[in-house]
Amino acid sequence: MTLFPTTIAGSLPKPAWLAEPNKLWAPWRLSGRDLDEGKRDATLLALKLQEDCGIDIVTDGEQSRQHFVHGFLECVDGIDFARKVEIGIRADRYKAMVPTVTGALRLKGRVHGREARLARAHTTRRLKFTLPGPMTIVDTIADAHYGDRVKMAMAFADLLNAEARALAADGVDVIQFDEPAFNVYMREVSDWGIAALHRAIEGLACTTAVHICYGYGIKANIDWKATLGGEWRQYEEIFPALAASRLDRVSVECRNSRVPPGLLKLLGSKAVEIGVIDVASDEIETPEEVAAVITAAADHVPKEAIIAGTNCGMAPMRFDVALAKLDALGKGAALARQRLA
Repeated sequence: MTLFPTTIAGSLPKPAWLAEPNKLWAPWRLSGRDLDEGKRDATLLALKLQEDCGIDIVTDGEQSRQHFVHGFLECVDGIDFARKVEIGIRADRYKAMVPTVTGALRLKGRVHGREARLARAHTTRRLKFTLPGPMTIVDTIADAHYGDRVKMAMAFADLLNAEARALAADGVDVIQFDEPAFNVYMREVSDWGIAALHRAIEGLACTTAVHICYGYGIKANIDWKATLGGEWRQYEEIFPALAASRLDRVSVECRNSRVPPGLLKLLGSKAVEIGVIDVASDEIETPEEVAAVITAAADHVPKEAIIAGTNCGMAPMRFDVALAKLDALGKGAALARQRLA
């Protein structure tokens, strides 16, 4: 693979004809068969835009999911979407209305087979597919059945494993589990978070990854970051455990963050997806700025282990801004290759 291959954390904004723009949990603007066809068309558009911008490891852009967690939960029995309650998410950083687990968890069938097979059929590039991590799921749902976060996380890990194995059979090259909760419940990461991920990746021969970040570019997350001081050292507590894990790759936020680059050494021999695009700002990075983040990371991580990506998903962003940032990502990685090859 080329030096500094590029990818995105997972999501891209949905076209305005598919869902309400610039919003998390954005309501669909289509229904029935029109919605199915709209999701298909948006997925193909997301692939084309990534390829046009020189992205090496593409995703489906999460175009078929209203939310990165709830898009998975919709296909799980034992969850009552009519019984929604307001809970605090990420240690009460913000509130959300979420469904409730009311019985034993079981998959209704395939979750993302349709969009994975569609994406695989329409790109020759390496394909990454994202799933919510077990810890993040249990932090984004109410529980009226298990009565124990760890027990419920392991039940979700079993479901995630079944879907991940099917995705690998669909031809997916990289399966990434999104765990923003890892930056909040640091002690639990070592206690049971990584064990839950190990259960989720059991038997997978494809590349496995975990994405950890400081969250979408929404006000609650931006306000939280402002309280973290001059250095963001949350990663310091969890990187050693991740370095010892069976996951192949770790995706972390770096652009416009106060994460000390030296912490990346704590990931040992893992491949590292460096967030070089800020999803909390509409300011478009220049290729030089992207290359500078990659260069800084290369002082602490072997060049061959670096993948250039985005800090987090781009779902809530303006479509035109996200596209411009994709272009900067592709051009910035190319510039870094010229300088560091």
